[in-house]
Amino acid sequence: MGIGISLAPLARAVARRGGIGTISSAGLHTLVSKRIGRRVDAREAAAIEVAEAKQDGGFIAINIMVALHKTFTRSILGAIDGGVNALILGAGLPTTLPEEVKTAPVALIPIVSSVKALKIIHKRWLERYQRPPDAVVLEGPLAGGHLGFTLADLQKEEFRLENLFPPIKEFAQKNGDYPVIVAGGIYYREDIVRWINELGADGVQMGTRFAATVESGASEEFKKAILNCRPEDIIVSDKPGSPCGLPFRLLKTSPGYQLALKKARPPKCNRGYVLKKDAEGNFTVCSAKDSCDDFCICNVLLSAHGYTDEEAPIFTVGQRAYLVDRILTVDELMDELLGVNESAPGPGTSA
Repeated sequence: MGIGISLAPLARAVARRGGIGTISSAGLHTLVSKRIGRRVDAREAAAIEVAEAKQDGGFIAINIMVALHKTFTRSILGAIDGGVNALILGAGLPTTLPEEVKTAPVALIPIVSSVKALKIIHKRWLERYQRPPDAVVLEGPLAGGHLGFTLADLQKEEFRLENLFPPIKEFAQKNGDYPVIVAGGIYYREDIVRWINELGADGVQMGTRFAATVESGASEEFKKAILNCRPEDIIVSDKPGSPCGLPFRLLKTSPGYQLALKKARPPKCNRGYVLKKDAEGNFTVCSAKDSCDDFCICNVLLSAHGYTDEEAPIFTVGQRAYLVDRILTVDELMDELLGVNESAPGPGTSA
């Protein structure tokens, strides 16, 4: 859920109710350093955040992006130091992991968008670490943020979550029978029941609904934008887009996106990360002379958390964010999803 949206307070609240509370590792060293008043690296930050999330018990995971090469390995090691229960690995194929995962008591859960990707990861992990995935997250084209599909594929029937699921479920069953968790476009309790009881999933992953909770690290501006958004406000951006080169779902009303459309944003990333690819396809950092078609992913997402105002924020949401009509506590949301609150809204209810 982006930089700073899912931190220890949200993960702890979810775990306390029996869910898998998941921390986002992106930018974590920046956020923790500011919070505790001293500089920490990615490893120490992950250890601190995981340990804090586990204070009330329950199952805690951390989502670590393969694309963030600078912090990938150290985030894994720090999460293990902090006693994390699961590593959820996405934004690229996590074929190479630190040797420590061989002996650490931690579940390894890759995020994939195709059975081809799962087969590659499964094979490499068996060869290198003598273990298959402990579960897999299948993320479909309705998710928020970065998407593992081309713009053209997003609209194709074959790439609907319902059509991507069967071959992945079959492969997982035949190769260790590990759980398949589905993500992208899941909003109501009825969606969860359908996926688990009718379609055969073992669990669901939800982002936008938990971003719109009291415990979420999203700024008040971000939460208000979710409440006020309409279906037509939710788009997949390309130009301007993410420097990672992947389609990116967001609210087009985001101030940072509007600036990027006008090429009114600074072209250089002051945090030293990439803003574009060069002619050969290599990642580069924009100079002040460049005219970038990308937005600075670091600062716009830090702004969405409320950490900085160096750049205007960009708000990432799933395709069904327009259904959110109120900010709930995690307890209220979990009651709704578990069916404790029988008056909770369902499909067809206007938002």
